[in-house]
Amino acid sequence: MCGICGYISKNSITTDQLRAMNDTMYHRGPDDNGVEVYDYGGGYCIGLAQRRLSILDLSPLGHQPMHSQNDDIVVVFNGEIYNFLELKEKIKDYPFKTSCDTEVIIAAYLKWGEDFVSHIHGMFAIALFDKRNGNVYLVRDRIGKKPLYYWLDGDNIVFASELKPIVKCPGFVQKIRKDVIPRYLHHQYIKAPDTIYQNVYKLESGCLLKFNLGKIEIKRYWSVKEAYHKGAFNPVKSYEEAKSGLKERLNKAVADRMIADVPLGAFLSGGYDSSLVSAIAQSHSDTPIKTFCIGFDDPKYNEAQYAKEIAQHLGTNHTELYISERDMFDMVDSIPKYYDEPFADSSQIPTMLVSKLAKKQVTVALSGDGGDEFFCGYNVYDNVATAQKIDALGALSYGACQIPVVGGALWKKLPFKVRVVAGNRNPETKVQLASEWYLKAAMSFLPKEDREKAMMIKYPIESGYGVNNWQVRRMLLDMDTYLTDDIMVKMDRASMKYSLEARCPILDTAVMEYSYRIPHKYKYFKGDKKHILKDIAYDYIPKELLDRPKKGFCVPLDAWMRGPLKGKLVDYSSKEYLTRQGIFDPEYVNKFLSAYLQTGDAGAATGKNYSRIAWSFYVFQQWYEHYLL
Repeated sequence: MCGICGYISKNSITTDQLRAMNDTMYHRGPDDNGVEVYDYGGGYCIGLAQRRLSILDLSPLGHQPMHSQNDDIVVVFNGEIYNFLELKEKIKDYPFKTSCDTEVIIAAYLKWGEDFVSHIHGMFAIALFDKRNGNVYLVRDRIGKKPLYYWLDGDNIVFASELKPIVKCPGFVQKIRKDVIPRYLHHQYIKAPDTIYQNVYKLESGCLLKFNLGKIEIKRYWSVKEAYHKGAFNPVKSYEEAKSGLKERLNKAVADRMIADVPLGAFLSGGYDSSLVSAIAQSHSDTPIKTFCIGFDDPKYNEAQYAKEIAQHLGTNHTELYISERDMFDMVDSIPKYYDEPFADSSQIPTMLVSKLAKKQVTVALSGDGGDEFFCGYNVYDNVATAQKIDALGALSYGACQIPVVGGALWKKLPFKVRVVAGNRNPETKVQLASEWYLKAAMSFLPKEDREKAMMIKYPIESGYGVNNWQVRRMLLDMDTYLTDDIMVKMDRASMKYSLEARCPILDTAVMEYSYRIPHKYKYFKGDKKHILKDIAYDYIPKELLDRPKKGFCVPLDAWMRGPLKGKLVDYSSKEYLTRQGIFDPEYVNKFLSAYLQTGDAGAATGKNYSRIAWSFYVFQQWYEHYLL
C-alpha cells in the first residue's frame, strides 16, 4: 500500500517540487520514497514518484519507481496484486529479481501490452511509462478500492493517489466546481469522475487512461453492468452449487489476502461479513489471527460483546476498545486533512478509530466490505422490494405523487421510504430513496443563477442496466456509486491515515463475478437478506451467535451541531461569511440553518430532519477553511 504521483508536462517542475508533492502523502507510505524525472520528448518532461508502505519484499529491491530489466518500462504503483504468484508461473521467461507484486505488473505489460490489466487482480492504482513509444498509462482497479486523481492543464497532466499532491503542484489554482455541490450535499460524497476542483477528475473504477504527447484516451476494461449481464447469462443451476462455488472463491480470496511480510489481522464488528472473513482467515492460519473491534458505552449501539463471543468461538487473538463520544468528536478536525475533498459520511469517524486501534499491532487488516452491495444486505432493499410490489398493482393520481389502486388509506399506512420509492415514477430513478423536499433543499443551497447549471442530484443511470428487478437495479446502482465513491473512499483514507493497509476479500474479482451468476432468489430468500452469505457463515460460526437484530451505530451529528459545533456552524452560515465566500445563497442558507438550529427541521414540516444536509454543509466549510483560507 502506497501513494503515487507524477506528471507529464511542458512546464518546468523540478525534482524538489515533485518530492514536495510526494511528501504530502507521507502517511500513505512512511517506509520509503522514490522520485525520478525523465525527458519525455516533444518538449515534455515526465516525473514519477511514490511513497512506500512495505508489505511484500521489505528489502530495497521493492523500491519504486521500478524499472524493467532493460529500463524500457517504469512503473509506480499503489495497492496489491493478489494473483501475482500465479502470474509469475505464466510469465516464466521474465527474469524476476524481487518477490514483490510490483515487478509482476511490468512483466504482465511486456507480455500482454495494454491488455495486461485484464490479467491482474487486486486493488491498484498504477502509472506505467513505456519509453519505447511514449505511452503513459494510468489504471484503476475494477471496483475503485484505490484512488487515482488527475488534473488536466492544457496538454499537461498531473496525477496522484490523493488531491494533496495536485494542490501542491506549481501552477495549480484551486477553483471550486459549484455544480457538484448539491449532489454532494445530498449524497455526502462526490462521485467519480467529478471532484470538487475544476479540471481535476477521478479516474473511474475499471478504467485505463492512455496519454501520448498531449492526447488522452480513456477506455473501460471492466464494468459492473457488463460483468453482471455476462454472469446472469450463465447462472449457477442449483443452490448447492452456488453455495459451494461461492465458499470456494471466498476461501481463495481470503488466503490470497493473507500473503504479507508484515503482521496481519482483521476487523471484526460481529456482523455477518466481518465475522465470515475472520472465520475463513482463522481457518487458514495455524496460530490465532489478530482481530479488532471498537465498542460503545451506550448499550443501544454496542455490538462489541457479540464480536468478542465470535472471536472466542473462532479462537482469535481479539482486541477491543471502548470509545466515548469525546473520542469520536476529537476526530472531526482531522476529516479535511485526510479526505482531501468534502466527504461527509460520518461513519468515517469510527472507521478511523478502529484503524488506529489495529495499527498498533498490524500493518494489514482484512475487512468485510462489499457484502451488503453484492448480496443484498441493506434495509433499503426491503423497501425497494415492497415498492415494486405496490407498483405492480398500478397507480392513480393522488396529490403530487402516484398511489397504488389499493387506496389512499392503505397508502398512508405504508413506511415513508416505501411511499417515496413507489411514488417516484421516473424510470431513471424510481428505485432511489430520494424525497423531493430533500432534493429541493440541497439544490437551493446554490444561488439561483447557478442552480440550472448544477448536475442532476439523482444518478440518471438505472434504466441503462436493463434489469427489471428493482432490488437488483438498486444493488447495481450502489456498486457503481455508493460502494466505489463512499465506502471505498472512507476505508482507504481512514486506514491510510494510520499507514494501515485494508484488504477486502468479498471484493475479489472472482467473488464479484461469481456473485452475478448466483440467482437473486438465493441472496434475498423470502425476505432474508444475504441469505447465501449467512448460510456460509453458519458453517464456521453457530447461528445463535450471528442471528440477532443489527443495532448499527450513528454518530450523534444532530446533537453535535446543535451543541459543541453550533458556534462554528453559525459562523459558517452567517450572511457576511457566505457573501465573502461567493459559493452559496447567503439568504437561503442562513435562513435554512438558523431554522435547523432552532427546531432541528429547518422550519419544515414535522419529521423532515435535515441533519444530513447540515452536516454535509459543515464538512464542506471545514474543508474550505482548511484548504482555501
